[in-house]
Amino acid sequence: MNDPKRIELQKKVENVIDQIRPYLEADGGDIRFVELTDDNVVVVELLGACGSCPMSTMTLKSGVEQAMKKAIPEIQAVEALNITV
Repeated sequence: MNDPKRIELQKKVENVIDQIRPYLEADGGDIRFVELTDDNVVVVELLGACGSCPMSTMTLKSGVEQAMKKAIPEIQAVEALNITV
């Protein structure tokens, strides 16, 4: 990822994740940025309580993904390595 626009987009994604993290930590969870795909899908890993929570799909789609898309309209989706939706 040497393209300056992609690097800047990734920095924005990581910034949004840093803003979301305290909410997840409050419930014993965490989130880790994994990658930004070529088609602007953010891949994350939900950790701690979030990795095994039955509500993790809702947290991912209604919380993380919506916040990400609102802050960065170029983002198409957010997917987690450790949950399926």
